[in-house]
Amino acid sequence: MYKKTLLAAAAIGLASTAQAAAPSLEEMWELVQKQQAEIAQLKSQLSETEQRVAQTEEKTEATFAAVEEVSAGPVAKLAEWAEKTTIGGYGEVHYNNLTSDNSDNSKDEFDLHRFVLFFGHQFNDDLRFFSELEVEHNVAGEGKNGEVEIEQAYIEYDYAQHHRAKAGVFLMPVGIINETHEPDTFYGVERNNVEKDILPATWWEAGAMFSGELAQGLSYDAGVHSGLYINPMDGKYKIRDGRQKASEAKGDDLAYTGRLKYTGVPGLELAATVQYQSDLWQGETFGGEDEADATLWEAHAIYNSGPFGIRALYAHWDIDDAIEAVQAGADEQEGFYIEPSYRLSPKLGLFARYSEWDNQAGESGDTEKEQYDIGVNYWLAENVVLKADYMRQEVEVGDELRGFNLGVGWSF
Repeated sequence: MYKKTLLAAAAIGLASTAQAAAPSLEEMWELVQKQQAEIAQLKSQLSETEQRVAQTEEKTEATFAAVEEVSAGPVAKLAEWAEKTTIGGYGEVHYNNLTSDNSDNSKDEFDLHRFVLFFGHQFNDDLRFFSELEVEHNVAGEGKNGEVEIEQAYIEYDYAQHHRAKAGVFLMPVGIINETHEPDTFYGVERNNVEKDILPATWWEAGAMFSGELAQGLSYDAGVHSGLYINPMDGKYKIRDGRQKASEAKGDDLAYTGRLKYTGVPGLELAATVQYQSDLWQGETFGGEDEADATLWEAHAIYNSGPFGIRALYAHWDIDDAIEAVQAGADEQEGFYIEPSYRLSPKLGLFARYSEWDNQAGESGDTEKEQYDIGVNYWLAENVVLKADYMRQEVEVGDELRGFNLGVGWSF
């Protein structure tokens, strides 16, 4: 009975407490209104956030548009141009100390012999431009020793796989140094006399040339271009004097050049060039003769095996006998040289050269010449070289030129 009375009392107490803790209707309504206000505030904040997101998206799109505009603008075009454009060059400074039995040929001088800049541009995968601007002997102008020359300026087009064509002003595909004559690529301070006076390097013409590969290691060049011009009445008898250098060059008679080159064996290069021109006088008449045709034959070999290397070249001009009517003895001009070399180390190389040539410059009475050279190249870097050599040149008429040369050369 007592337990039941306690349970009843506890139940009555809990009910009273629950009734006292329960909120009134008025309090519940206030709570709902408060929650609704909070929800409205959250909705307002969400709307503001959505507006800010939209504004940010608009600004981002505008930024991307500006970036794209810049990317397609001058800065991007300049970057694209720079990627497709190449700049290079080479130069060489010489000191010559030579003594001759004929004092007029003696020399003791310093000379910035050449300063050259290359400019090239790749228009697309198949089309490109190349040029070469040269200043010789440092100072050019009226009464000065030097010249400013554009040795190359041509467009080259790959019209088929392994075949290309070029048009403009370009170097002749003849000899060893005519196309590759940077000072770090050959021995000796000065370029050898056979290629300089007989071929004659450096030799460029204006016209068109086709080049390519006939088979692996066998390439060809074939072109038609401006020719030489020799005026015997001006005292010009040497082939070298006939270079017109594509400067308002007479075009009455064109010249034709072809070369085959074989490089199929590692370290070996064999090449032969033929050029024909039907009239060295370019339509003019001298000594009662109407024309003088000329044919050049040139062949050379290069072989490198480890530190040992050797170069040999022969060149021969056969000029029509009409030249003899003006200047006897100028109908043939020829020469050859042989040059062994040895690399004592990657930086140091020794060479010797024997040359013999006859360009029969009748105005001076000189005929056959021979020259001995011995010297050293020291490469400070792959494309920077110091040079020193001793030479002795003998002329058939008895004159002798001897002495030493020093030089520094570079290319990039």
